[in-house]
Amino acid sequence: MTPVVLVPSLLCSSEIFAAQVPRLWPFGPVTVASTLGGERIEDAAASILSNAPPRFALAGISMGGYLALEIIRQAPSRVVKLALIDTSARPDTSEQTQARLQSLADARTRFMGVAIFSLAALLHPRRRGRPDIIDILLRMAWTVGLEGYERQLAIAISRPDSRPFLSAIDVPTLVLVGDCDPLTPVAHSQEIASAVGPATLKVVPDCGHLSPIEQPEYVADALAEWLRS
Repeated sequence: MTPVVLVPSLLCSSEIFAAQVPRLWPFGPVTVASTLGGERIEDAAASILSNAPPRFALAGISMGGYLALEIIRQAPSRVVKLALIDTSARPDTSEQTQARLQSLADARTRFMGVAIFSLAALLHPRRRGRPDIIDILLRMAWTVGLEGYERQLAIAISRPDSRPFLSAIDVPTLVLVGDCDPLTPVAHSQEIASAVGPATLKVVPDCGHLSPIEQPEYVADALAEWLRS
């Protein structure tokens, strides 16, 4: 049995993985990590490690992927498998950082409006009006809250360029990305998969950036296969 640690994304609570957790429990105990344990990525990763099992399989989506790369950089001997979902190894550009800071400024006066607009824009266009998915986004944003959002933005902004480190990753790695991901396009996942030695790339069909809630069964199957292999 292999313990599994899942790391959510920006403005996302543990509910981002709600459809996958039941499928993963047969392989070992599942923990969804908190992403609010620091104001820089190295501190947040250290906080997750302090609460993680001695050795575990690690999966992160988007900002959770940034954290997963930092976790395996800090403690490579503790991570037995790695899954990077809808993420990138690249650092923030100056334009991305400025956009994040502007979003934070706007969120201080109308947090939920900014949060839902930001999350819904990441979905495949055909899902942006689905009430069931919008309800999930609302619940996750309320759970994270403005203070949590501020911490998460600081974590994302502080991340380093992980591309030089990718070739050092030597555990079985799944790289998963939506075919229509507007934030971290398929090319970013191809970049990761080509640099990591034991990596498998899967492109999720008909999917934007939030693949675990857009294509829950596909992502659950892919993660189960990753743990089984």
